[in-house]
Amino acid sequence: MDYFDQSVFLAASTIRLATPLVLAALAGLFAERSGVVDIGLEGKMLAAAFAAAALTAISGSHLLGLAGAIVTSMMLALVHGYATITHRGDQVVSGMAINITVAGLGPTLAEAWFGQAGRISLPPGRGRFMPIELPFAAGVRDIPIVGLVYTDIISGQNLLTYIAVLTIPLAVWVLYCTRFGLRLRAVGENPAAVDTAGISVASLRYRALLMTGLLCGIAGAYLSIAQSEGFTRDMTAGKGYLALAALIFGKWRPVPAVLACLLFAFTDALQARLQGVSLPGIGSVPTQLVQALPYVLTIILLAGFVGRAVAPRAVGKPYVKER
Repeated sequence: MDYFDQSVFLAASTIRLATPLVLAALAGLFAERSGVVDIGLEGKMLAAAFAAAALTAISGSHLLGLAGAIVTSMMLALVHGYATITHRGDQVVSGMAINITVAGLGPTLAEAWFGQAGRISLPPGRGRFMPIELPFAAGVRDIPIVGLVYTDIISGQNLLTYIAVLTIPLAVWVLYCTRFGLRLRAVGENPAAVDTAGISVASLRYRALLMTGLLCGIAGAYLSIAQSEGFTRDMTAGKGYLALAALIFGKWRPVPAVLACLLFAFTDALQARLQGVSLPGIGSVPTQLVQALPYVLTIILLAGFVGRAVAPRAVGKPYVKER
């Protein structure tokens, strides 16, 4: 296999691994642009992954599993909103409480309902989003360069990956080209001014969190019924935190945040291919060191760029209406 073929397969793996990161980063973007810190992205994704796998295993329908994942994630988003917007609780504590609760509750319910040591397995070949072959993919495979790119990168992805790709321009349009997006950015910068204009700060923030729940639900469903064939303990593996890191690195803007997600996914895809490979003059690299690449990169980027990233001025600050 030549270097171009390897690059194509690496790019295809990067897109698949970036899908949940992109969805979670855009989810965090809406929450934090409205002024609400959402550390609970990890918990909402994990809960959605559990709900998707459980409903799919029971019903055999991955579409019902996706719907259940979205509803579950949105309910957790409303819980976070109730604690932080209505009762003005600490946003970081609320998010961490969601993460801890879901991390323990998911495997417990899976063991109680399915008796598989905290796992949920789907029937092989059933109940999950399968790769979609786009038109002419088979016919253009033999065309140099273009054929391989179209067949293995553009075609062959599953429905949720294509939804994630379409979500990127949609998020940009909503955030920068709609009245809702203008108000959302304003409430994250100066909620008092928005309130003075007669617009409900709480309503805007709740709507932003519902969008967060929607995107986290799709991301969680992708993990359990698209990328995998079931639910396992802690299967998000820190992807919610990586998405937050990408959001900070992207300075709370959608396109740079997506590019950061692709960078993290690339290192993840690269470490999978480097395991067991001997490098000239170095020898075999320890597997643990290779697996740590995405997280080491996250630490380096945050250490180098977080000081230059300017968050929305009202983020993390509960709004108290002046009388």
